[in-house]
Amino acid sequence: MEYVTLNNGIKMPALGYGVYQVSSAETERCVLDAIGVGYRAIDTAQAYGNEDGVGSAIAKCGVPREDLFITTKIWISNAGYEKARLSIDESLRKLRTEYIDLLLIHQPFGDYYGTYRAMEEAYRDGYVRAIGVSNFYPDRLVDLCHFVEVTPAVDQVETHLFQQQAKAHEIMKKYGVQHESWGPFAEGRKDFFKTPALVEIGEAHGKSAAQAALRFLIQSGVVVIPKSTHRERMAQNIDVFDFALTDEEMKRLRALDEGESLFFSHYDPETVEFIIGLAK
Repeated sequence: MEYVTLNNGIKMPALGYGVYQVSSAETERCVLDAIGVGYRAIDTAQAYGNEDGVGSAIAKCGVPREDLFITTKIWISNAGYEKARLSIDESLRKLRTEYIDLLLIHQPFGDYYGTYRAMEEAYRDGYVRAIGVSNFYPDRLVDLCHFVEVTPAVDQVETHLFQQQAKAHEIMKKYGVQHESWGPFAEGRKDFFKTPALVEIGEAHGKSAAQAALRFLIQSGVVVIPKSTHRERMAQNIDVFDFALTDEEMKRLRALDEGESLFFSHYDPETVEFIIGLAK
């Protein structure tokens, strides 16, 4: 496993296991499988409805808590200082842990400054080891960085071969924020796993297109959290630290960046109304 060092000195695995869209019934089994094949970072969220399953797996896995890196996110319905503070306590209870390694604001809507104040308080009190954001575009990230006391450690945003977030990546570097990807496989859209360049580069290293895609992001300085409910695929996804892409291969894959989301845009009012509606 490779690690990145966050802006407060905390080490974070460069690759973790994400449980987005993993059913609550399957989460415990999936997380236990992931930990069993070598994952030590697990990414969940209040909105996923499966923090309990992650907590059960943490309790049963047999791996010392200090060897795990657990991320969760505060949802819009818990925005604001008071609600966020209470939701942090609830997440700790569901996760069956005395601390959260990384706590993120899930979406930049509602009173997210109040949410961030609650997170800063939890950070100072030792209930959280690092705090950050998710889905913050460069404009909102820059604004937040200038008006908070604890600079976000991570910004988790849609990042994959077709949306590489080049501009956002540079802004994150400028402010010392670690770039983390959600959707590193673009959820299979645009025949992702059949992309000729990925297939050919993977074959050149005796790897799959998926492994080539993950390696590309990791070498680009991006933390990844691929998801699978199949143990053999989990094992394949984490097996990306025994090879490296050449400069020419990296250049070839960078050329595939289309610079647009395959999912949603916060600059679209209808999208924003839809996301906010999910919290009501």
